[in-house]
Amino acid sequence: MDILEYRDYCLSLPFVEESTPFDETTLVFKGGGRMFTYAGMEDFRRLAVKCDPDEAVGLRERYEGVEAAWHGNKRHWNDLYVDRDLSDAFVREQIRRSYMLVLRHNVTPRTLRDEMLAHVARHGLPE
Repeated sequence: MDILEYRDYCLSLPFVEESTPFDETTLVFKGGGRMFTYAGMEDFRRLAVKCDPDEAVGLRERYEGVEAAWHGNKRHWNDLYVDRDLSDAFVREQIRRSYMLVLRHNVTPRTLRDEMLAHVARHGLPE
């Protein structure tokens, strides 16, 4: 996966916005105004995704290409190294899981969260 494939996939998810809130070279994707993944545009070797804390540790133990996020809360964020042992399908799955985690637990107000979850239930998410 390269930065353009990453960007295209993230933008294919419903209600997703891209921004550069930290600096000019860190691309951030948000669902419902809440960040679910980010990556460096100049050196795209890794991207960060939000994870369930218990699942995050298990993924780190199982895959060489998954580490605690360098710039994120190590309990809730993993870095995925796209130049290691991770398939594009695995990376997309982790992005989807991060997106759904944020929709279910971080999006407010509740009416927006319910609307977004209903849309996903009706239409699904891209593979």
